[in-house]
Amino acid sequence: MSQHKTVLPKNGFTFKQFFVAHDRCAMKVGTDGILLGAWAPVAGADSILDIGTGSGLLALMLAQRTGPEVTIDAVELDPDAASQATENVVASPWRDRIQVYQDDIRTWTCQQTRRYSLIVSNPPYYPQGVACASEARERARYTGELDHQTLLACAAQLITEEGFFCVVLPESLGERFTAIAKEQGWHCRFRTDVAENEMRLPHRVLLGFSPKAGECFSERIVIRDAHHNYSEAWCGLTQDFYLFM
Repeated sequence: MSQHKTVLPKNGFTFKQFFVAHDRCAMKVGTDGILLGAWAPVAGADSILDIGTGSGLLALMLAQRTGPEVTIDAVELDPDAASQATENVVASPWRDRIQVYQDDIRTWTCQQTRRYSLIVSNPPYYPQGVACASEARERARYTGELDHQTLLACAAQLITEEGFFCVVLPESLGERFTAIAKEQGWHCRFRTDVAENEMRLPHRVLLGFSPKAGECFSERIVIRDAHHNYSEAWCGLTQDFYLFM
């Protein structure tokens, strides 16, 4: 008896409940975005904003994690990426809950009166440096057009008093970002350091900020255990998304 192997599309990433095409996006689906989408605190959130949505990955992950009453707005500067994010949303089970806007977040923020209980961003973090293959990739990778001060300021105008603003960054930039946030009146309430394994130092950090002061919950997780298998913590975080879990 012949066995038929499922052939997955090559122009994107297939998750358990949705597909993300990313061939027209400067930044592809990667571990950073998946970490943030699986980690961001959604309990109590009724309105969510994704700043710099790219392919729409975070918006789609958060739609999967929340109920039908939760609405999600996603803002993307690059026209090609915004168009592809829209297509990904339309093809998903949550097309009626997600709205994609092609705009500069600085301009878009000034036009809004709505406030969000959860804001997420997988932001640019490299300083301007060696030129990328395209202007779109430079915008996605470098902080030139959207520096961290501006990002935090936009989020501050859009967040509810009880809301959270969450980002993923290289661990080496975590302290600097937190210091900038503190200067602007944010309080760090969640911090998760992520290492490849127990023998390595953390290489990514997930940060959650709030306008409201309170205790900061900190933890450290590893992606793989001593036997090179995915750790329990990593599986617990991502098992609802990855096909192989």
